[in-house]
Amino acid sequence: MEDLQNEEMMPEDEQENMKSENPEVEETDGEFDAVDIDLEDEAHHSDLRDGEPHWYVIHCYSGYEKKVRHNLEQRIDTMGMKSMIFDVVIPTQEEIEVKDGKRRTVERHVFPGYVLVNMIMSEESWYVVRNTPGVTGFVGMGNEPTPLRTEEVSQILRRMEADAPRVKVTYKVGERVRIVDGPFNDFRGTVSEIDMERTKVRVMVNFFGRETPVELDFLQVEKS
Repeated sequence: MEDLQNEEMMPEDEQENMKSENPEVEETDGEFDAVDIDLEDEAHHSDLRDGEPHWYVIHCYSGYEKKVRHNLEQRIDTMGMKSMIFDVVIPTQEEIEVKDGKRRTVERHVFPGYVLVNMIMSEESWYVVRNTPGVTGFVGMGNEPTPLRTEEVSQILRRMEADAPRVKVTYKVGERVRIVDGPFNDFRGTVSEIDMERTKVRVMVNFFGRETPVELDFLQVEKS
C-alpha cells in the first residue's frame, strides 16, 4: 500500500499535452449510453467488492486507447496486480472500405474513448487502474465504478470475433456514387436503396438515356 500511496495521478498539464499531440483526439462526456450499453442495477452496484471478477469500462481520450492499454498492462505487471486485474480489451471490429477504387481492411474502434477491464474491484486495483496515465475515470453510477452485464460483454466479444469484416458504407440514399467493379465499372449514378442485411445497394444509372436500377455489392460502389 505504501508504494501505491506514493504513486501520483497524471498531472493535468500532461493530460493536456496528450490532447495537443493529436488533433483528432476528442474528450467526450464520459457517457456510455451512445453505444447501447446499460449499467448494472443498484442491487448489483452495491455489491461491487464481492471478491469476484467483473468487466468495467474506463474512459480515456479518443485516439489513445492503445497507449492506455499499454500503460495499464505495464502497471499490472510492475505492481504485482495480475491476481486482481486479468484482462484489458479495446473493442474493435474489422471493416472493409473502398477508396480510390481500392479495397482495404481497417480496424475500427467500436467505442472510441473506452477500454474494458476485467478485474476484481478493491481499493488497490481501483487505484492502479484509475491512476494509469491517460485514464480519465471509470464509467459508473455516482462515484462508484459500475460493471457491465454478462450478456453485454458476450455481445461485444462476439462482435470482435466475427469471421467476416464489416463493410463500411460511406454513402447514403440520394447521394452520387461511382461504380468501381463489374459490367458498369466507372458509371456514375444515384443511390436509391441500401440493403444492410444483404450488403447490397441499388443505384440508378443513366443507361442509353434512361434511368436504370442496378443492384450491386457494397464493395462495387464508392462515394463519387
